[in-house]
Amino acid sequence: MHDIKYFSEHSDDVKNNLKKRGYDLTSVDQVLAFNNKRRELTQTVENKKAEMNKLSKEIGLLKKEGKDASEKMAQVHQAKTEMANSDLALSKVQDEQKDLLSRIPNLISDDVPVGDSAEQNVEIKRWGTPRKFDFTPKDHADLGEALGQLDFERGTKLTGARFTVYKKHLARMERALISYMLDEHIQNGYEEILPPFIVNAASMYGTGQLPKFGQDLFKLEGFDWYLIPTAEVPVTNLKRDELFSRDELPLRYAAYTPCFRSEAGSYGKDTKGLIRQHQFNKVELVNIVAADKSIEAHQAMIDRACAILEGLNLPYRAMLLCSGDMGFGARKCVDLEVWLPGQGAYREISSISNCGDFQARRAGIRYRNIEGKPEFAHTLNGSGLAVGRTLVAIMENNQQADGSIIIPEKLRPYMGGMERITK
Repeated sequence: MHDIKYFSEHSDDVKNNLKKRGYDLTSVDQVLAFNNKRRELTQTVENKKAEMNKLSKEIGLLKKEGKDASEKMAQVHQAKTEMANSDLALSKVQDEQKDLLSRIPNLISDDVPVGDSAEQNVEIKRWGTPRKFDFTPKDHADLGEALGQLDFERGTKLTGARFTVYKKHLARMERALISYMLDEHIQNGYEEILPPFIVNAASMYGTGQLPKFGQDLFKLEGFDWYLIPTAEVPVTNLKRDELFSRDELPLRYAAYTPCFRSEAGSYGKDTKGLIRQHQFNKVELVNIVAADKSIEAHQAMIDRACAILEGLNLPYRAMLLCSGDMGFGARKCVDLEVWLPGQGAYREISSISNCGDFQARRAGIRYRNIEGKPEFAHTLNGSGLAVGRTLVAIMENNQQADGSIIIPEKLRPYMGGMERITK
């Protein structure tokens, strides 16, 4: 959510900023028009209240003097009717303004590169050297099916397209990755959270999924509940509508959850394998920090996610996203992309976003600053990591000519000392 006062007082800056995203500015003009109307109606209501107070005093004096006050009383009745109508109109304008404002994406940071698409993203780090194979590497789907441990056909039978059954050692590796990631984050100062996997509409609104992205969500029929698309939603909303001490900050959470996404608009993309599923596992990092600490918190979160990839010896690159490729709620975002030999390409495995106070305004997350005054916190979130995609990267980077998979050393304690997955 945006500060309407800032929008009103810095409308040119707002438009120039959103233009970098390629955003249609029509709704900004509409919001500003609604705000002018809101101020007019607010003034009308205040004037009517003042008029009624004045009339009430006059009526009291007339009655005290034993004089006829019926004319003044009729004026009060008329003023009440007019004020009620103005109140109703004001409420409608406020609701329409709030709805429009909630659909406008976050303003981007000044250091975000301007661009229209992923081609304008800027590489800021590269780690590891992609392995050179003495055989033609397979993609994870072919590897998993040949091992008899990824069953796409039965996943489709049980539910539909983009669902998968994991079996045997790959099922265990998925579980091992979750434990490894959580243990690493906890040892580095994160508090583990196991939140509900179902949230209400207020939670979805707080982090920006509603109202704009309702088509991407799975809603439970007959309930105001949704399956979570990411742990960011319940974990960020832990502090929704709370005012707390700055001494509590920073709050650093790590949470494993399954994630559920309809993938609306993505059909035809990544239809094979685990890259784009309706249900997948993820370990999410969420930070809630003081407003003056979010820049350093963002870099610390990026470093934390990088450490997981480096611990698993997976080559990756970090990309600073350009203005046209950023998510709705982010003011700055860095994607980590892992190397996948089966595709011969780097693919996203984590997006780490600094949302500034955008989500905190929507969710009412406030702390008392050094001066003791309420201030909106800054929220940050990022995958640490997407579990299924990490498994994909391990399979493809660690595959052997015979179709077996070497298990990374960091995962072996979580897999009973096993070193290799074979058929």
